[in-house]
Amino acid sequence: MRFPIRSRVRVAVLLVLPLTLVTLSGRQTETVRVDADDIGGVVTGPHGPEAGVWVIAETQELPTGFRKIVVTDERGRYLVPDLPRASYNLWVRGYGLVDSSRTPASPGRTVNLTAVAASTPRAAAFYYPASYWLSLITIPADREFPPTPANGFGEAMKSQAHWMDLMKSQCMQCHQLGTKATRELPAALGTFPTSVAAWDHRVQASQAAPVMTGAMNAFGRARGLAMFADWSDRIAAGEVPQAPPRPTGVERNVVITQWDWANDKSFVHDITATDRRHPTSNAYGIVYGNDRYNMPDILSLDPTRNIVEKKIALPVDAAASYSQPQSLLGPSPYWADELIWRGKASMHNPMLDSRGRVWMTSVTRAAANPAFCQAGSSHTSAAAFPLATSSRQASMYNPETGQTIPIDLCFSTHHLQFGHDPDNTLWFSGGGQVIGWLNTRVFEETHDAAKAQGWSPFILDTNGNGRRDAYVEPGQPADPARDTRVGGRSTGYETGFGLGLYGIEPHPFDGSIWGAISAVPGMLVRFDPKTGLSEVYEPPFGEGNAVRGFGPRGVDVDRNGLVWTGLQSGHLASFDRKKCHVLKGPTATGTHCPEGWTLHQTPGPRFKGDTTWGSSDMHYYNWVDKFDTFGLGANTPFVNGTNSDSLIALRPDGHFVTIRVPYPIGYYSRGLDGRIDNPKGGWKGRGLWSSYSSQAPWHTEGGRGTTSKVMQIQLRPDPLAR
Repeated sequence: MRFPIRSRVRVAVLLVLPLTLVTLSGRQTETVRVDADDIGGVVTGPHGPEAGVWVIAETQELPTGFRKIVVTDERGRYLVPDLPRASYNLWVRGYGLVDSSRTPASPGRTVNLTAVAASTPRAAAFYYPASYWLSLITIPADREFPPTPANGFGEAMKSQAHWMDLMKSQCMQCHQLGTKATRELPAALGTFPTSVAAWDHRVQASQAAPVMTGAMNAFGRARGLAMFADWSDRIAAGEVPQAPPRPTGVERNVVITQWDWANDKSFVHDITATDRRHPTSNAYGIVYGNDRYNMPDILSLDPTRNIVEKKIALPVDAAASYSQPQSLLGPSPYWADELIWRGKASMHNPMLDSRGRVWMTSVTRAAANPAFCQAGSSHTSAAAFPLATSSRQASMYNPETGQTIPIDLCFSTHHLQFGHDPDNTLWFSGGGQVIGWLNTRVFEETHDAAKAQGWSPFILDTNGNGRRDAYVEPGQPADPARDTRVGGRSTGYETGFGLGLYGIEPHPFDGSIWGAISAVPGMLVRFDPKTGLSEVYEPPFGEGNAVRGFGPRGVDVDRNGLVWTGLQSGHLASFDRKKCHVLKGPTATGTHCPEGWTLHQTPGPRFKGDTTWGSSDMHYYNWVDKFDTFGLGANTPFVNGTNSDSLIALRPDGHFVTIRVPYPIGYYSRGLDGRIDNPKGGWKGRGLWSSYSSQAPWHTEGGRGTTSKVMQIQLRPDPLAR
């Protein structure tokens, strides 16, 4: 649905009694009941009520910056519920509009607002999500691949899918692409003869420059720079994207509560609010996050008192390396020559257990492994597959004692999830050629990390006998009498296995562990702890498939056993292993079960030049609301609209619900939690928890000085529910 660009009108605000609303024409309208802690009213524009626009209430009078955001109903009515006592600024934001002036308001009052129509398409487009602006970029046509000296593509750019995956999995792994900060060339960058030269400088100008300039080289530097320069030149000349739809239906029932936390240099990677297996745990409790590159490492929010803290530092051996380079290729347009990231713990992912302890993947020491991990050790896992290094280990913080305990692991870690077994086993992704685990019961009883941990390579049952046998190594010829290992001794990129599992999730019933390999086409991996065998399943990628996809990243399993993953091809996909005709044997090497896959194209525009794949959005991770913590029903799958300021839920009828976070522009999401604070509390007793998780918070609306936000997102029965 598109909304016309209307002429600019002046803002008018009417403060009236709580039970009666009066329009600009003086006609009495329907009543919006306002309690002592609410603000409500009607939003009108030049053509009448404005439906599906946001009303934002913001204050700086609480211990931290605080705001609530709601959506108007079909008659333009709104109600901001349950506001802490403070003075607020109130304004309207919506597609087809520009922001109205901020209006002072207090809880218990009725405030009618007049929307301001955008005077030009460009003025309206300022508020569009980054993915819409990014869709204007012209990617090479599929017919131009593979790389040749004439086209200048990098060696790894084997197809249009590889090009798109590089844009999403590399360029957008740290921040959005398409925000004002990235689609324009700021004056602070410097003066350059061409926009190509400006882009060449830009990707070398910050502490993260090695990643940015490395990605540009992977495109084929000249070809990549030309693409980005053409994009920003066309935008500078006035090109704008199509308009996003305004919220409709249940999307208008959303209530967003938002707190400022961290500081303006903090990279808050993830949050945790509850034990995901028991979402009533930690009710009304502290929400934890992490500053990945700076100390102190752990953030906390007390949502009942609106208090945030950043004071818990993780133990790290002095010999450990810094998380980020301690030198610059070029000065940052935001921070000049300052090294803003000085941490070593590189805390990536926190997870609460049902006792309120926070378990984390974090660096505790230098990379070289102790002897019990390596060849010659009597440790069962080391004897089978020795490991020489671990780039990140784990730790546990106990809020009751204030103690933080390092956990020495032989395998590298990234994400972690608790299993559904009596030992509360933690499963870890990021191990490269292995999957790793920690028996937390044994660890807490013995404090012996060596005794409590294990790991396994990924072995396919290609001889089909149901047992783990001797195996051939990756790249070796198949042997009908042996199994086959997948992965690699080092990076694994040469085998399509990348750096190992990215997302990881234990199956709720059968004990298996599922993970995602983020690559083209990528794959889902199933590991069976009982047999030590693995299975791999590639998404349908070849030209013979009706719907094609690539790049699984996150993974979750619903309580029906259906596996869900977000694809970088612009899809949310499900995989049903029960539909597979083949599970083992010589053909069970990845492409053997296309019948198990169902792909749903996510909302939003495609890239220019793309006629094959899904949306231009980036889906950093995904999550299944197994226990209906939000209100759309148990087992509702969500995927992060990481480049579209949104969370996206799939309904059983195949339609998507887009939960847009309109302010500040630049909501970059990674992890997601759902918590039930009060099972009998209706919509107020449950909600989702998420954070602004960009590595560059200064790219968010507001620029330098803007911090990460942590949010509770709730779904009420209608837009006026109190």
